[in-house]
Amino acid sequence: MNKVISKQNNKSAFDILDVEDFNNRIVGAYNNGSAEIGLDSEISTARSIIPAGTALLRDFSYIAPDIPHFNSVNCVACMECVTQCPDTAILAKAIPQTDLQSKLSDFNDEFTNSHWATTKKFYKTPEKQGKEPAKFGIFIDPTKCKGCAECVDACGDHDALSMISKQDDTIPKYNKAFQFFNEVGSTPSEYINERVLVDMMLAKDSLLFTGGAGSCMGCGEVTALRMMLAATGFVYGKESIGLVASTGCNTVYGSTYPYNPFLVPWTNSLFENSPADAMGIRAKWNQMGWEDKKIWCIGGDGAMLDIGFQSLSRLLASGMNINVLILDTQGYSNTGGQASTATYLGQNAKMAFHGKSVQGKTELRKEIANICMMHPDVFVAQTTSAHTNHFYKAIMSANEYNGPSVINVYTTCQPEHGVADDMAMHQAKLAADSRTFPVFIYDPRNGEKFSERLSLQGNPAKNKEWYVNPKTKEQIDFIYFAKTEGRFSKQFDKDGNPNQALIKSQEDRLSNWHRLQELAGII
Repeated sequence: MNKVISKQNNKSAFDILDVEDFNNRIVGAYNNGSAEIGLDSEISTARSIIPAGTALLRDFSYIAPDIPHFNSVNCVACMECVTQCPDTAILAKAIPQTDLQSKLSDFNDEFTNSHWATTKKFYKTPEKQGKEPAKFGIFIDPTKCKGCAECVDACGDHDALSMISKQDDTIPKYNKAFQFFNEVGSTPSEYINERVLVDMMLAKDSLLFTGGAGSCMGCGEVTALRMMLAATGFVYGKESIGLVASTGCNTVYGSTYPYNPFLVPWTNSLFENSPADAMGIRAKWNQMGWEDKKIWCIGGDGAMLDIGFQSLSRLLASGMNINVLILDTQGYSNTGGQASTATYLGQNAKMAFHGKSVQGKTELRKEIANICMMHPDVFVAQTTSAHTNHFYKAIMSANEYNGPSVINVYTTCQPEHGVADDMAMHQAKLAADSRTFPVFIYDPRNGEKFSERLSLQGNPAKNKEWYVNPKTKEQIDFIYFAKTEGRFSKQFDKDGNPNQALIKSQEDRLSNWHRLQELAGII
């Protein structure tokens, strides 16, 4: 909102926050480094008011030596790179050929021309159907890209993306191409197939996270937030969404003054009481006749599993129509990686260090999704951003469900998990494959029996104890997973053999999997 109501000297007053002035004067001062000594003390800075989407003005083009390069010949328009990018730095459009060629001729830039692909999905299939074919374009915003290479990993065997070293002319070329992307227009609705869920990010209404957030390179949390906003915005529009966040990484990188990456109303509550805050907002909205607006309550391990668990449990028991998104990093990432009740047995974390006497975390992990299923008539899903369709279906079902819903998402924290910046998607998928973090959906609308409500669809070999890779014949178990992450490295000897702490942790993961199989009626 442009008008902000405040009280000064016990008098009511309307202070008009000029967004354009804020962006030019305040964001501009932070961008050029003069804010500390050059900004006057006035109402907007005193109250840390941040308009929507100011992080769009933030420039990260200087922080990484590499940037993705797009090879349009190999692109199949799978949209995985756009979906998995945590920084809204790689975007796509499908533009009808006639309209595109006219605009490309006027723009006259060879580098920009090379960003448009002829794909079966948008060109050949519509052409066969007698419709005008569309070219599919992938563009990288150099001011938002942190060089994590997550998009290259997501592209996989298609080889349409690769990392290249920046040269003197790289950023100007990319900026010019991205300018064309912004000016060419939106993807026409007839080219967006609602049944192909990954295509939601072709729609402008789905892009409700601008990038420019101060998150770590490749952050697994932000991808989950972007995807949740995309799925909700695509169906309901940004005017029907409100976010209530718990103190944590998401509030730090989401509101580092004066940068706000959200294009929807957002508020930050305390570490432990965002569910209570969300309940108050829901009650007020209902009173105003806004029952159809969607509230998403966001928090991490501590906010939802530990100190804030009672507040979450109260929300679930209330029956109120509120969606909860848990960003499960298995530790307090925001405060240095301390152990939480979401931390795995044997994990090396602050407050649970590995040593001669104590070999990492000594307590079993709390399974928050399992606990939430025990509350009456609550929609629950455990999912990962790497399982794109599963994630989107969970979010859309939660939005449709008239009551409390909880989505627990595996979110890789590269610094605390000890993995590379481009590995969020890979590690999340491996966590599910290895029974470290099984994916499932529990929908009370599907029947009275637990086995009718709980679906383990999405897990490989769901009828078996462990999944065996058909190519390598390797058993993908918890120990296999642990070998790939630094947080478990001290549990292996020089020959790669696990110690007893890790063996016990594997037994716990298998026990949890058996429990889910039993509840789902599989065993």
